[in-house]
Amino acid sequence: MMAKTGDHIVIEVDGPKGHRREGIITAVGRADGHPPYEVQWLDNGHTTLIFPGPGARIEAVN
Repeated sequence: MMAKTGDHIVIEVDGPKGHRREGIITAVGRADGHPPYEVQWLDNGHTTLIFPGPGARIEAVN
């Protein structure tokens, strides 16, 4: 998984308690675009450092 600052990250969890979460990548931990990513979440405005799992995808913003 590779991203750049400004890209969106979407995490979708399946199952009975499944949900969707979307955020904006505000910082990338490595110069090659690989995680960790600092993400500002759109639902609550909080910023966290994440290593995305299998339910995550990057939506590039041009």
